[in-house]
Amino acid sequence: MTGELSEAVVAAQAGDEAAFRFLYRSLQPGLLRYLTALVGADAEDVASETWLQISRDLPNFTGGEFRAWTVTIARNRAMDHLRRQRRRPSLPVPVQALSELAGDADTAERAGETIATESALALIATLPPREAEAVLLRAVIGLDAETAGRVLGRRAGAVRTAAHRGLRRLAALLERSEAGQPAAHETPAPRPRGGRERPAPGTPTAEPADG
Repeated sequence: MTGELSEAVVAAQAGDEAAFRFLYRSLQPGLLRYLTALVGADAEDVASETWLQISRDLPNFTGGEFRAWTVTIARNRAMDHLRRQRRRPSLPVPVQALSELAGDADTAERAGETIATESALALIATLPPREAEAVLLRAVIGLDAETAGRVLGRRAGAVRTAAHRGLRRLAALLERSEAGQPAAHETPAPRPRGGRERPAPGTPTAEPADG
C-alpha cells in the first residue's frame, strides 16, 4: 500500500484526479475514525476541512510518510475545531451496542481487532486522551511508533507505551461490560424509593484519565 500511495501522490501532484480519488478512498475511512474519537459528531465537517487543505497543500508535499502528513493536518484541524467549540457545552460520546463486540475479548490483541466498530470507537473515546490517540494512530491509521510520535510530538517509546496501555484498558472495559450483562436466571436489581433503578453491579463506567 505504501508504494501505491507514493505513486498516487506523485500522480496527484501532477494533476491526476483519479490518483487524488485513490488517495481519498484509501485514507478517508481511517481519518474519519480518528476524527470521530477527537471531535465526535463533527468528524465529517473536520474531515472535509482536512481534505480541502490537503488538496491545497499537496503540490508542496516534498516526500516522507504521506499518511502521517495527512493525519497531522487532520489533527491540527481537529484542535482548531475544539478550540472554537471550547465554550460550548459538550456531551460525552455514548458507549452503546456493546453486544456487537466479540464475546471473548480478554486481551489487548483482541481489543485491537475490534476497534473498527462504532461501539469500540465510543469506548476508545473514554480512554485517557494520550492513550486514545496512540491507539488510533497505531491501530486505525496504521502508523509505526516513530511516525506516530512525530505526529504527536512525543518519543516513539512513549507512543508504544501509551498504545499498549490503551489497548489493555480497552480490553478490560470490554471484559467488564460483558461480565456486567445480567444472565437469564438473575433477578432484577431492587428499585429504590422514587422508582429509579439502581445500576447493576459491573456496569461499565469511563476510566479516569491519567494524571
